[in-house]
Order: sequence, then C-alpha cells, then structure tokens
Amino acid sequence: MTAPPAGTRILSLAHHQPTRVLTNEELAGMVDTSDEWIRSRIGIASRHIAAEDESVADMATSAAAKAIARAGVDAADIDLVIVATCTAVDRMPSVAARVARNLEIPAAGVFDVNAACAGFSYALATASLAVAGGGSRTALVIGADKMSDFLDWEDRSTCVIFGDGAGAAVVTATDSPTDAESVGPVVWGSQPERGSAITLGTSGPDGPRALFRQDGHVVYRWALTALAPVARRACEQAGVAPSELAAVVTHQANVRIINAVAQKLGATRAVVARDVVESGNTSAASVPLALSKLLESGRVSSGDPVLLFGFGAGLVYAGQVVRCP
Repeated sequence: MTAPPAGTRILSLAHHQPTRVLTNEELAGMVDTSDEWIRSRIGIASRHIAAEDESVADMATSAAAKAIARAGVDAADIDLVIVATCTAVDRMPSVAARVARNLEIPAAGVFDVNAACAGFSYALATASLAVAGGGSRTALVIGADKMSDFLDWEDRSTCVIFGDGAGAAVVTATDSPTDAESVGPVVWGSQPERGSAITLGTSGPDGPRALFRQDGHVVYRWALTALAPVARRACEQAGVAPSELAAVVTHQANVRIINAVAQKLGATRAVVARDVVESGNTSAASVPLALSKLLESGRVSSGDPVLLFGFGAGLVYAGQVVRCP
C-alpha cells in the first residue's frame, strides 16, 4: 500500500481491431437482411471480426501494449491489470493474467470484470478507486470482447449488431485534485429485474447454449427512458455541465440510442461518438475504442472533459466524466 494520492488521471488510450471487415452487403449473403435494413434500424455499415485463432486476450494485449507505449511507462510500473470482458472462452486463468504474462508485467494484481457492455466504465471506476485509495499507483484498464464467438449467425436480429475489438487505458495517481487529466466520480447501478432481456450462455428448453440473445424492444425502451438522467448525474458529480462537455462517448449500441441520450442530456457543444457505424457494437471495448479514435482524429484534445457512459446486460450502467490524456 502507498499513501493515497489526491486524485487519478488517464495517461493514455489505445485500441485494437481485427483486420477483417465484414460489411452489410456481405452479411446480406449470409442471412436474410440488407444494408438498408441494418442502417435504418441500428446505423451500422460494417464491423471488424476476429480470426478464429485471435482470442480476447490477444486483442486485449495488443491494445494494452499500445497504451503502455503511449503512456511512456514500463511494464514493471504497472501494478494492477483489470480486463472488462464477457466473452472469455476459458474460465481460468483470467484474461488479465494472460495479458500480464504476454506483456511481462511482474507481480501486478490481476482480475477480470464482467459488466457486459458497461464493463470498461466499471473497470475504469474500480481502477480509479484503487489508485485513489493507495492500493495501486499505475493501473492498466482494458475492455475487450470477441462477440463473434457467441453469435447465432442465422439470427438476423442479433448477428448484424456486433463486432470484435479492444480498448485500453493507463490510469495513474495525481498529486492535484484539480488535475486537468482527472477521472471523475462514477455513477453506477442496475435494473436487475429486467436482466433477462440480454443473455449469453443461459439454459433454454434445448439445453445449455452459449449464444447471445436479447429482447431488443425492452432494451431500447429502457435505454431511451432511463439512461439520460443517469448520465446527467455523472456530470453533476464531476461538477461539469452537459453544455461544457467536449464529447459524449456512450456504449456504441445503436445510433438511435446514442443520439437520443446525447440530445436528452443537453450536450450541445459535444462531439458525439458514433463509432458503431464502422465498428458495430464491440461490447466492453466500445467506449475506450471510440474515445481512442476521437483522440487519434483530433476531434478532442488533451484536457477536454468527456462523458463516458456504458450500459448493457444486467441491466447495468456506469458513467463518469474524464479529462482526455
């Protein structure tokens, strides 16, 4: 244990996407769908699909290695590794332990978080709390999912939605509570009574099945009615008005949901991330992946306040305002 710091900040962000791009036109040759149907309902044009031998840990390692390099720290400086994922095929060891091994990170605390598509926001909050409490000095936070392993490629309502990828951040202590690169307080919670609306690997009448299923109507109505007030509370907790946000990066589930949350929030100046158009829904990877791309493109700058907001199976949600590295 070290002495608790004044606050926490993100040093760097990075992402990884598989090389294969699956377009709507290609999907139309695989299942009863069309480019117009997918774009009008979800807003997706393409998604990246990992190769059969490219694992969640592989993608997480690639994103993490880039984030560590950009942060200018050594692997030995990392004392905590948290991976948010819901698609690890093997139960043990954790994906975090595999990433630590791959990157030769010695003796770090390692564990995985499963909060589905809100996973990165949960993991980032957990890492920030660990650093703020003195239990860690430099943490590696990763969101990575390979949804393609768990899709029913004959179900046009779900297989068209998802892509694969990973995003990573390096989080460290800061001596100033007003540091320009801070991680704000998290606002998180759930509506577990509706948790059955999204499942993966539940037991049905035909026995165990490891396939993604969702009641899209339930999820859509929940997202449109419940999420904007939570996002607003995250801004209030950080002392940042929605109109002051430089960007809004929600979970990349659906363009209509993204637009509705941003509009109801009143983020009038903000760039709204819509990486779902070219990447699909990448589950726990979607928030860091989208923010990393905004930084790379120059659409947000160092010190800019950005709302990160994840939501997904459970039904869970988590939001925090961060300052860009």
